[in-house]
Order: sequence, then C-alpha cells, then structure tokens
Amino acid sequence: MRNLLGVNPQVLALALARMSESVGNSFLIVVLPLFIASEFVTGATFGLTEVFITGLVLSIFGFVNSPLQPFTGRLSDRTGRRKIYVLFGLVLIAVASFAYSLASTYWHLIVLRVFQGVAGAFIIPTTVALVNDLATDENRGGNMGTYNTFRLVGFGVGPIAAGGVVAAGPYSIPLGATTLSITGFDAAFYFAASTATLAFVLVLGLIRDPDIEPSEPEGSALDSFQVFDRTGTQLFDPVFALGIVSFFMAVGIAVFATLGDIVNTELNQGPEMFGLQFAAFVLAQIFLQAPIGRATDFYGRKAFIVAGTILLVPTTLVQGLVPDLALAGMSDSWVMFAARFLQGVAGAMVFAPALALAGDIAPDGESGSTLSVLTMAFGFGVAAGPLLSGILVAWGFVVPFAFAAALAGIGVVVVLTQVDEVNAPRRAVPLVGKVT
Repeated sequence: MRNLLGVNPQVLALALARMSESVGNSFLIVVLPLFIASEFVTGATFGLTEVFITGLVLSIFGFVNSPLQPFTGRLSDRTGRRKIYVLFGLVLIAVASFAYSLASTYWHLIVLRVFQGVAGAFIIPTTVALVNDLATDENRGGNMGTYNTFRLVGFGVGPIAAGGVVAAGPYSIPLGATTLSITGFDAAFYFAASTATLAFVLVLGLIRDPDIEPSEPEGSALDSFQVFDRTGTQLFDPVFALGIVSFFMAVGIAVFATLGDIVNTELNQGPEMFGLQFAAFVLAQIFLQAPIGRATDFYGRKAFIVAGTILLVPTTLVQGLVPDLALAGMSDSWVMFAARFLQGVAGAMVFAPALALAGDIAPDGESGSTLSVLTMAFGFGVAAGPLLSGILVAWGFVVPFAFAAALAGIGVVVVLTQVDEVNAPRRAVPLVGKVT
C-alpha cells in the first residue's frame, strides 16, 4: 500500500482502530450520566450526592490511566513490543463496556470505570509510540496529526449518536418464535463493546510491531520522567516542558465541560447550543490536526507550539467574558462557538506538534517512555479541568477561564525558554509582508 501524503499505511490502520474505539468510549460520556440518573442503578451512595458520583465515574478514567502510562510505556520499550499491549487494552475496554449492561449499583460503575482506566493506560501510550516508531523525522508531524484527527472524529461522533440510541429504546429483536427486548442503555453498552471489538480486529489483522530493539533503561519507569534538564543548559527537561504545556492546554479545554447549566443560563440558550459549542473545539481539531502536523515537518515544530500556546490565552479568557461582551449584530451563543473553535485551532497547533517534537527527542527504542509524559499530562489536564472549574466558578463565571488562560500564559514562557527545535526545518517559515 502506497503512503498517502507521507502517512504510513499502518498509521492509517491504527488511526481507524482508535477512531472505532473512541466512538464507543465517548458514547459512555453521555450514556453513563443518563444511566446513573435512571431507575436501573440503585444502592448505597456512600454518603455522596448522585451528581458527585456522576462526576467521579466520568473523571476516574483519567485519574486511573494517567499515572499508569509511564509504566505501560516503559514496559513496551523494555519488551520492544507495542501491539500486544494495545490488544490487551482493547479486550479490557470491550469486556467492561459489555459489563455495564449487567451493572445495577454505583460501585459496579466505579469498578468498571477503573478497569477502563487501566485499559486506557495500555492503549494510549503504546499507540502513540507505535505512530512514532512507524514515522520518520521527515513525516512524524503529519503522521501524528493524521492519527489524532481520526481519534478525534471518533470522540466527536460518539456523543452525538449516544443520546439517540438511548432514547430510541427499547428495541425488539425477533428470535424465531420469541422476541428479545433490549433497553436503550443496553444497546448503547453493546455498541460500545462492538466498537472496541472492531478496533481489536483491525489492530490484530493490520498492525505489526515495528523492528525495534528492546531497550533496557536503568531504574524504574519514574526514573525516565526527568523534570530538570540533564545537560544543565536549561531548567527543565524539554519533554517535561512539553508535558507542562500539554497539561495547561488540556485544563483550558476541559474547564468548559462541567459548566453546561451555568453557560446555558448566562447565555440564555438551550442544551443543544451548548453541545454545539462543546463540539466546536473538536471540529477545529479534525480540520487542522493533519495539515498542521504536516506543516511542522517542513517548517519546524516549535514555532507552531509557541503560536498555538499564545492563541490559547485570549481564546480561553474570552469564553468567561462572553456574557459581558454584548457584541452588536452577533449573539452571545455564537461568540462562544467562535471562541471555542479558535481555541480548537490553538489546540491543533500545540498537541500534535508537541508529540512530534517529543518523538524527535526520544532515544531509539524509548518512545513509549518518552511520549507517555505528554499523554499522561494531557490525561491529567482533562481530568483536572472539570474539577477546577467546579470549584472556581463559585467566585464568578469568568474565574475558571481566567485561571486557565493564566496557565496558558505560563505555558508560552515555558515553550519559549525551555524547548528547542531538534531537527533543522526543511523550509523557512514564510514572513507575511516581507520586503524583498
């Protein structure tokens, strides 16, 4: 199979597998809160409110998988194998998704979500390491961008379809002389399990481990997590610096997620518009991840990361100011949509280029350990953002967004001072208005 625009065919296959798995996994973001609020889930709440348990169930995925990623990434480096760990994670995802249909108490949901968090720890760093291993210095950005694009398509499609699948239930399935009735929730859980199964089949049949030598890094997985620069030329290790920026970006994205009711009240809009605003970030990512990743292969990574981090500051802050802007001729709801879309543009300029740059830095055979720093940081940011916004919004609507924008501002300084280009750009960045 011929490479498409410099993208390795196996990366395309892996991207399709992650897209399939992401559809089912993102289904649960919508389905689980509805399931918790239904009569199908009962039992002790451990003295906690149902709302808190819902947030815990959703957040625990990130809090479980993120700290485990350096260990699973290091394990794949030591063995020189990635595929087996991806397959193991997909099996756990599929089994847990199916098991939701058997759950009836809150603790069942928490245990199953923990299992899925463990599965994510096996899937996330090893798939990114696979992309890095299959790519070259000349096309790493394009491969990372394409992989992230497909993954985000799956993440964006799942929530759109999930509510409809639940609402259309129960389903009647003829089985000879009898008819099997399936609730909308069970149908959603079966669908999530089937998408993970499809991903398993794609990885099993189309992906092979690249020819890499198993590495024997000294010490534990945490020893590869370098905070300070070992050369002494800068304060922070460059990969750790990229992890800081990834964490700040993820927090800025995620503070919006838990403020649905407040945003709808402030902007006098319905939940459909909030869903569109939430999706605007993903939409921008889908359009831009691949071309921006490809552009970094020619013009370098750092310039895009710096520009994206700078753009994160105003696009995050303005979301908290939208109710007070009152722009003539434009509704507040569409201003929020535009701000979220532009924040997505900023995110596209940061994450895939940062992964590509970390891949440039990674020693041979250690991409699992190296890239897990960024994927772990992003996972922690996605998990921490909603919790931070829930606390900070008590001081005012703008406060969570201002806090996240301030973090992005710190990220600008970190990138400018602590991160250097590894490979010389093949082309100079064009200057607008340059006089010749």
